[in-house]
Amino acid sequence: MQTPAQVDGGASPAVPPGPGRACALGIDLGTSSVKVAVVEDAGRGPVVVESCSRETRAQVESQAAGLQGDEQDIQKIVAALDECLIALPRQLLQGVRRIGISGQMHGIVFWKAGRGCKWTGSGTGQRFEPEEVSHLITWQDGRCSSIFLSLLPPPQSHLSVATGFGCATIYWYLRNSPDFLTRYDVAGTIQDYVVSMLCGQERPRMSVQNAASWGYFNTTRKNWNMDILGESHFPIHFLPEIVDPGDLAGETSCVWHAIPKGAQVGAALGDCQCSVYSCMPKSTDAVLNIGTSAQLTVLAPFGFQPAESPDPRSPVTYFPYFGNRYLAVAASLNGGNVLAAFVDMLAEWMAELGLEVPRSALYLRTIQAALARADTALSVCPTVFGERHMPEQRGSVTDIAASDLSLGHVTRALCRGVVQNLHSMMPSQRLAEAGAKRILASGSALSRNEVLRQEVERTYPFPVVYGKDMDAAVGAALVMLHRK
Repeated sequence: MQTPAQVDGGASPAVPPGPGRACALGIDLGTSSVKVAVVEDAGRGPVVVESCSRETRAQVESQAAGLQGDEQDIQKIVAALDECLIALPRQLLQGVRRIGISGQMHGIVFWKAGRGCKWTGSGTGQRFEPEEVSHLITWQDGRCSSIFLSLLPPPQSHLSVATGFGCATIYWYLRNSPDFLTRYDVAGTIQDYVVSMLCGQERPRMSVQNAASWGYFNTTRKNWNMDILGESHFPIHFLPEIVDPGDLAGETSCVWHAIPKGAQVGAALGDCQCSVYSCMPKSTDAVLNIGTSAQLTVLAPFGFQPAESPDPRSPVTYFPYFGNRYLAVAASLNGGNVLAAFVDMLAEWMAELGLEVPRSALYLRTIQAALARADTALSVCPTVFGERHMPEQRGSVTDIAASDLSLGHVTRALCRGVVQNLHSMMPSQRLAEAGAKRILASGSALSRNEVLRQEVERTYPFPVVYGKDMDAAVGAALVMLHRK
């Protein structure tokens, strides 16, 4: 599979689509950026003919002030998506017949049925604009404390319920701000919202992948824990209809950025699953992605079925994949966001000292400094955002010596800590027992940071292959191309 060079400032060079070939648009609505990719079935395997990405800059002040809330503006996310599509050749979009959409898991958006958006423009320039819709409460939201979660009913699922999960957020509003819920009557992930708007649906059709990421969902039976939720007065009307990953949600109800009316739209998918699907791993491949967060994944054996009840302290969870298979996933909340927090700290310190340095320049200089320091005795536990299996854990620095206080030493130790934290969740031995022979690695943080790549290779005794084709937008398009 060929891949484009991702360019944040514009689209990659176009390859004209062949006549009569299947063409699918893949979209990934990520935590910090939106990506789109047009993938064509060229007869000898799929080819990415065009791609584009834009930062969303959608972060807003949380309505859960003082409670570690994390929210994003839907208007800005959709605007970034529009920018990506405007950057693609209109002739190419006119040939799109299938659309696959993935996005950040666990989070939740509320909207008013039938009034979630309005369509503007005319002809091939039509687009939708969000209307009666809430902010996106993201997977990073921390308003549900450990005490709050302990008071919720135990789920009938192999997956625990954590803060940032859709159902946990609904419970929080139910008990702390019930008036908020009365403004809306529909909910879904951000990717479910976009799919619903494109198809003109009042209620979303949610895939098993997204439902599992919300909590209170049994992946074996493929249904919500209705009895458990109903007994606790949970507003079950917010729970979407469930379909299998790869099923259709519907068809585009209007021409959208030159994409014809009637194009097939798949039920929204999880970004983790689509990232893995994009590289088509063998059973002997582990897949590593370090972007905003970090995930290390290996396919569970054929026929694997998870337990009926969760193990809240297990660092490895099993996510529904495709074809009734599961992914064993070590999903860390601490990845590139830790390095971003470190750079933010440096920028704030320098501002207090009367110096202004762009964060982008600071990031590059920290990496350069770390490259000059091949080793350090300094030890950093980078879990400043906690972990779902240990929500009370925070970061720490140990083995501090005067000889290891340079910027290079600290940055090297921080990058090593990010990788070693992931290794503590899924050690090399566990990968070997699962049959892994190599690691396929990708992600924005890895691609930008040579120090992180060095630490991955130092920590894991497997060949590491860096593939630009591990991309959730490409994976979402491939899922649609592979539909019968």
